[in-house]
Amino acid sequence: MIEGFEFIDGDRTFTCSVGKAAAVGNEAWWWFTVSTDDRQRYAPFRATARDTQKAIRARIVAYYDE
Repeated sequence: MIEGFEFIDGDRTFTCSVGKAAAVGNEAWWWFTVSTDDRQRYAPFRATARDTQKAIRARIVAYYDE
């Protein structure tokens, strides 16, 4: 599984990490914060061994833009 990373999309910096979500059986989820949104931390999908930075970046930007 890849480690956490940071990337820039437009004027936003996304900081991503894998963490456990106690509410769903301590499974690993991708968590992220956005530099333009200091009120929230998001965990939109589970982390898997097949994840790549490119795929995670695309999924996070698409999720946040919706």
